[in-house]
Amino acid sequence: MNEYEESVLRAFLKLQYDIFDEEMAGSLEEAEEFLEDCLAVVCKDIGEVRAYFEEEGVDLCEMDDRQLREAEEVHELPDGRFLVLEV
Repeated sequence: MNEYEESVLRAFLKLQYDIFDEEMAGSLEEAEEFLEDCLAVVCKDIGEVRAYFEEEGVDLCEMDDRQLREAEEVHELPDGRFLVLEV
């Protein structure tokens, strides 16, 4: 268990109920496995989220920061960073 910080894993364990209809992980280890499986990325701010999507070839020309924050793949963590899930 090293790819994601413990604070990110704990935040995901709480956030998962807002994101999914069912529990995806019940422990820190399961949370890490799930995040690894869906290639989750932690970004320090919304600018880094935008850069990540642009690197992935997603056209964001029409999206402002508010819309990007509301994208279904983007989830704000309690510490102000963002978790991007590719599920």
